[in-house]
Amino acid sequence: MGHSQCNFYVLVEGVRWRALPGDFPAWQTVYTYFRNWRKDGTWLSIHDRLYRCIRIEVGRSPSPSEAIVDSQSVKSAAGVHAAIEFDAGKVIKGRKRFITVDTLGLILRVFVTAASTPERAGGKTVLQRVRQRGKAVSRLHTIWVDGGFDGFPFMHWVVTICRWIVQVVLRPEQTKGFVLLKKRWVVERTLGWLMHCRRLVRDYELLPETSETWIYLAMIRIMVRRLA
Repeated sequence: MGHSQCNFYVLVEGVRWRALPGDFPAWQTVYTYFRNWRKDGTWLSIHDRLYRCIRIEVGRSPSPSEAIVDSQSVKSAAGVHAAIEFDAGKVIKGRKRFITVDTLGLILRVFVTAASTPERAGGKTVLQRVRQRGKAVSRLHTIWVDGGFDGFPFMHWVVTICRWIVQVVLRPEQTKGFVLLKKRWVVERTLGWLMHCRRLVRDYELLPETSETWIYLAMIRIMVRRLA
């Protein structure tokens, strides 16, 4: 069995490295590949190449023209202490995942940090990472966000630094229950996809960078299955 398949097993089943089945390669070997590929950018490179292939496969330009930003706070597992804070709004002690997706729901970039990080601060960081992709996002012109990202400082930063327009989609007042909101439903669906992987239901990682890698791995798995 390939090392990538072993990583997918850990991702989906949520097992510890030492709990890999006996017919898998030694857990130390699998973990070493995972760690080295995280540090040298191999996982991110695989993700970006698959992203381009998926968009071409469905008849889209490799570069998206619109993107959606959202965040998700998740509880941290016992023993995880780095970058752990309390999200007062969602009453969660753990970490916050900022993700940027295109209109297909495919992830552009991720940023994992302490749950107390304000939406606008985290939004700037994740959008800066998107901007660093250069020609891969050359057509991008509009960023859709919810009310948590609203405000002149954030919108001014996006316009002046990234040269993109920010569109805020607010939930209608006096509405109850689930409401399908323009563009925002796409990123919420992607967050739902992540919850299908047990490793991502909570944050079990010592380093936020490792958490980000698992999210990219979840998207790699989805894109590979689509292309297959």
